[in-house]
Amino acid sequence: MGNERGNNPQSQSHSAGTIPLQEIPLHSTNLLSLLDTDGTIRYQSPSIERLLGFSQEALVGELCMDCFHPDDRDRVYNAFKNVALSTEFVVEAIEYRHLKADGAYVWVESVASSNPTPNGYYVINTRDISKQKRQQDELERANERLEAFAGIVSHDLRNPLGVARGYLKLAQEEYPNEYFSAIDDALDRMEALIDSLLTSTRIETQQVSLEMVNLTDICNVCWANTITKDATLEIKTTQLINADRLQLIQLLENIFRNAIDHGQDDAVISVGDLEDGFYIEDDGPGIPSEDRELIFETGYSTRQNGTGLGLGIVKRIVDAHGWKLQVTETATDSARFEIRDVAVIN
Repeated sequence: MGNERGNNPQSQSHSAGTIPLQEIPLHSTNLLSLLDTDGTIRYQSPSIERLLGFSQEALVGELCMDCFHPDDRDRVYNAFKNVALSTEFVVEAIEYRHLKADGAYVWVESVASSNPTPNGYYVINTRDISKQKRQQDELERANERLEAFAGIVSHDLRNPLGVARGYLKLAQEEYPNEYFSAIDDALDRMEALIDSLLTSTRIETQQVSLEMVNLTDICNVCWANTITKDATLEIKTTQLINADRLQLIQLLENIFRNAIDHGQDDAVISVGDLEDGFYIEDDGPGIPSEDRELIFETGYSTRQNGTGLGLGIVKRIVDAHGWKLQVTETATDSARFEIRDVAVIN
């Protein structure tokens, strides 16, 4: 736009639809840059020396895209260009690699808005995100290792488990014996542990995929998937909510199974609406207040043959969605799980 290099960025007056330059925090710990419409750098704050190792004037007059990693250059330039050309107010945050004075590249996040300064410059606020990127990369590698481990464990355990079940079935047919029932129960528990391990791994390693789901439909699916004995499900909800469908099914199935395992064979389980979520309650003995935090710990179970993983999975699903989970009691002191901060659509 024909701006003079070396202009004092705080000497301009304020006009409508622009950012007053005196409001720009030029001494921020972040790097503040002023660019003109073709991406030429017109000013950079003193923080550039700490962040990138350049002197304050080193890059003034250069095209900003020349400082981007070649693999990021077109993507970032186009993002900035779209912001500058927008006819509406927009703010865009872009992650990319920026050149340092020593020739290396550092991961940064730059935030740009479509409102220029009075002299037509665009303000770019840049911060170092290399630590977050390293942590993200480490987490992704850890998740890959966890998935691989779970797959190996599942395969190596399911195969001998299947063999054991086959021989047990043959033995039961030829030699009926009460001890075989105990072996069968132990194999069931091993299979439940494997299933819980795989479910837990999927929750830890996969992103939450939100969609609109009908809570009544999900409850019916979960009930059909659960060994319910003589229990009854009362659905008192008409809600549509935003949730990961598969994870919501896992959440409800685990709470249903927990209620049936700890209650009577003819337990009554209810699902109903809250203003910002939903609840699941039963008519069983309830959960003592001193145990309400412990029940979500991995491996904790009050049943001799329990895996201690089901409610831990529930808690991880709730956390992954950003919801809140509270264990309380009904008017008759039975267990009640309240799940709040849910995006309720109706």
